[in-house]
Amino acid sequence: MKFNFYPSKTSFILLLLAFCFTSLQAQNTNGKIQGTVKTTDGKRAPAVTITLTELKRTAITNENGTYIFQNVKPGSYTLNVTFIGTSGAQKTVTVMAGKVSTKDFTLTESAAQLEEVSISSGKTLNSRPVTFNKSGLSTLDMPQSTGVVSSQVIQDQQIERLGDAVRNVSGVSLTQTRGGVGETFSARGYSIGIGGGAGSIFKNGVLVNTAGFPEASTLESVEILKGSSALLYGNTSGGLIINMVTKKPKFENGGEVSMRIGSYNEYKPTIDVYGPISQNLAYRAIATYENDGSYRDHVKTERFYANPSLLYNLGKSTTILVEGDFLKSNLTPDWGVGSLNNGQAIPTQVSRSQFINTSWAYSHMNQYTGSFTLNHNFSDNWKLNFIGSAQGTDIDSYGSTQPNTVAANGDWNRTLARANTHEGDYTSQANLTGNFKTGGISHQVLFGTDVTKVNNVSYAYTINGLAIGSYAYDKINIINLDQYAQRTDEPNAVAVTRTTAPVYRYGTYAQDLISLTSKFKVLAGLRWTSQHTAQTSVDSLQKGKTIGGTAATRNDAAFSPKVSLIYQPNTTTSIYAGYSNNFAVNSGTDVSTGQGLKPSVIDQYEAGIKNEFFNGKLSANFGIYHIINNNLAVVAPFRADGVTPNTDNTVKTFSGQTTSDGLEVDLNGNLSKNFYFIAGYGYNFARYTKTSGLKGSNIEGEQLVINPRNTANASLFYTFTRSNLKGVKLGASAFYTGSRLAGYNNTVGQTQAYSRLLPVGGFVTVNVSAGYTYKKVSLLAQLSNLTNTMNYLIHDNYSVTPIPPRQFLTTLAYKF
Repeated sequence: MKFNFYPSKTSFILLLLAFCFTSLQAQNTNGKIQGTVKTTDGKRAPAVTITLTELKRTAITNENGTYIFQNVKPGSYTLNVTFIGTSGAQKTVTVMAGKVSTKDFTLTESAAQLEEVSISSGKTLNSRPVTFNKSGLSTLDMPQSTGVVSSQVIQDQQIERLGDAVRNVSGVSLTQTRGGVGETFSARGYSIGIGGGAGSIFKNGVLVNTAGFPEASTLESVEILKGSSALLYGNTSGGLIINMVTKKPKFENGGEVSMRIGSYNEYKPTIDVYGPISQNLAYRAIATYENDGSYRDHVKTERFYANPSLLYNLGKSTTILVEGDFLKSNLTPDWGVGSLNNGQAIPTQVSRSQFINTSWAYSHMNQYTGSFTLNHNFSDNWKLNFIGSAQGTDIDSYGSTQPNTVAANGDWNRTLARANTHEGDYTSQANLTGNFKTGGISHQVLFGTDVTKVNNVSYAYTINGLAIGSYAYDKINIINLDQYAQRTDEPNAVAVTRTTAPVYRYGTYAQDLISLTSKFKVLAGLRWTSQHTAQTSVDSLQKGKTIGGTAATRNDAAFSPKVSLIYQPNTTTSIYAGYSNNFAVNSGTDVSTGQGLKPSVIDQYEAGIKNEFFNGKLSANFGIYHIINNNLAVVAPFRADGVTPNTDNTVKTFSGQTTSDGLEVDLNGNLSKNFYFIAGYGYNFARYTKTSGLKGSNIEGEQLVINPRNTANASLFYTFTRSNLKGVKLGASAFYTGSRLAGYNNTVGQTQAYSRLLPVGGFVTVNVSAGYTYKKVSLLAQLSNLTNTMNYLIHDNYSVTPIPPRQFLTTLAYKF
């Protein structure tokens, strides 16, 4: 099946050309104002606001410190330059038809002072825009809960993994670490994990694969949108999406070198250097190497990460950003301590460090990513953004299969699993944003389109002619590893087939923030998404022929609307309520039609209030939500005749229902340049709410697995600026994950005599930090899990990993 994208693309291009033509005509009779904002030490100042007072128009300086006002009628105007916490500046300018008027500004602060102010002012939750909402909406105008983990938090908490970052956001938790090679996160009763095909983790707004753990220590920030984001991104999780924002080039020379040393022989040098190549071209290059042992026996980590980027200012209205990164991650696959009795119990009697995979097990990953971003301002009111990205992820791993068949006494007949996979993620998107008025009503609109291809290639293996999963390797006892002699040799696994599975997605969307008055607003939008899943292609490597896969080609499509009402009684408070949905693609066939199952549409309702206090230094947000999947696909009890019992688990019906209710509270404050705090709480109850008409056990009310009922987080850091303690930094963080269910949810009509659920208690970890900065040198130390709390992260019912014990980490850094 071919997809014809040409009509929508042509319309989109014609729309852009129309705006360009209109803009060019206006420029013949109007003029322009442009200039550069610098600090007293001659460095260019980004993110500074310039206001054209008489016309009530604003512009923000780009990374090169430049700004521009286009299509300005001839006349005399006043320009005001403001940046929170600085003295600002004011100048007058005269505009003539068809001419460019240049006005440069110099702030009284130095670049160092400006950076210090930017950390402490205007950087709370509601003051920091989420960059990948595509539309440029302010946070107060977004009728949706958000979370941002800033570079300051990443630095102060010495964050290295994405899971350590997201726990700073209310209602979001790290719930699983499958096999020690990837992380799974949950929010609002829904989870996301590794793999670009999952479609819910992004880097700089584009889809990425996060196997092998993305490098979080070098990120500028981590952004989280909670709830449905299907309007903007299509087939994504109903709970959250995560966007990792990398550091960008700067038009000033600088950088940092650091060395991180920690428990279990960890050492990690990092270098970050940036600066101008020419007046309009800047670069940044970041590289880090990590070599780390573990509290887990035989587990090692060796990683190398590089992130070069170039930023080019093509005139005053256009910027081009080219980024690339490479991650080489060599990990030891680790099933943790395993589980007993086919996943019914955790072996709490064994050591926290016990390792049950083969002694030679390995997982090697190489990942390459490249992206191109173009931003162009047609005028102050109309802007175009285009992003193209490609990523390749190659994984080569070998070791035991998952330990889900361990006997009650700990005996386990180990078999092996060999994986050699490639995932290619290719994405492009174009977004046009604009501001205009119809009478007294203001509009902030977004028109966009995106195309994604995810291509998975995997190999199947045999050992001595047997399918690798049928090859009996050895027998061990996970309670007493000395009971049986373990094999230490690595059998030769031979690749016999190669399977290629491509998926294509296309979406087009429109959104409008309608300001009826200064206090009442409506956000409305609609997206159409089409997904084409091609039949897999299986190549026999021994016979040299290609055969089709067992799953038929399928096409899915869904509309994703969103509508919200916003009431803003003043400029620092926003009250909202709204509806949106997302969709989940289903596998299997519909019992009533015999065709492939349509997607399940999941309805979401959210209401909340966002507040800013003390001139933006404190944000306080509260939100509640109700998410319901009315057409959950479950195994049909009978065939289409309604009489014959159904024994095929791929034949399903839309007779199930799940519901997720909860609330989230966020407090975020930068009360001064030397003190900030973060606090959050989330409650979620996700459960089955309907199984009517289905045979077997009644599971209504059963809580969905891997979703803790309660989560909480709190962090604060204080830096002394006076007396003998000047330069001393103290901090503490606490994270709570409530009780939850691991394993598998019970199924309607199941024949097992035992429950499939594995209850896990809640736990709290506390980290404390202390550091000292003298001029350009800083030293920061941390004790994590101060109380040495013991608990587990569990994937399904077999990858049972004890959380890390008390550990020490310190970073010595020099800025230049």
